Amino acid sequence: MPGYLVKHEHIAIDGVADLQIRSLLDRQQFSDPHDLALQQGISSAAWPLFGLLWPSGLQLAARMAVRAMVPQERILEIGCGLALASLVSHRRGSDVTASDCHPLTAGFLAENLRLNGLLPMAYRHGQWSESADDLLPPVPQDEQTISGRFDLVIGSDILYERDDGGLLAGFIGRHVGARAEVWIVDPNRGNRAAFTRQMASMGFTLQEERLQQVADATHAAYKGRLLVYSNH
Repeated sequence: MPGYLVKHEHIAIDGVADLQIRSLLDRQQFSDPHDLALQQGISSAAWPLFGLLWPSGLQLAARMAVRAMVPQERILEIGCGLALASLVSHRRGSDVTASDCHPLTAGFLAENLRLNGLLPMAYRHGQWSESADDLLPPVPQDEQTISGRFDLVIGSDILYERDDGGLLAGFIGRHVGARAEVWIVDPNRGNRAAFTRQMASMGFTLQEERLQQVADATHAAYKGRLLVYSNH
């Protein structure tokens, strides 16, 4: 037994075939016997968050399902969790790399690729948060870090904490090309304005779109924004 419970769901996203997703059963799951998550600064309360499907993640996946394909484009998803948007992009044939800092993310991604009959997809360790001693946590020995530059960086609900030092913006800046876009779906969190200023200081301009979905038989209500930052 892995120490946590899981469930399997069929996720319907317009524009692509349904996805089978294995996720944690609920927010009460926790198993970190060797303190691997703790070493990455992940508390017991935050531990299960990677393994749940979140409304903003569904919104990002829906956008990636209908976004025009760009030949030879490299896509990076940061803070991917269950990587739904990456799975959608990968199924459509995009060159996508998923990244996160949770020690179980790679395993869940591999299983969800298998459940959907998809070929392996690139996964890298990606950590922009600082630990208590202001040093980045060590990278797990069995994981590679993000390398190279990307044409599109995507993320959902990643502006969840104050970041006065601009760690997230700086992380993005190190991994984008000279002409790139950054797509973030944000559920109207209060840290959006500060992040936008940090991105502007690196030459990114913002276009935003309000997202509002009325609840129906298959979708929960949602309010948020798609933030599109461009440096060209």
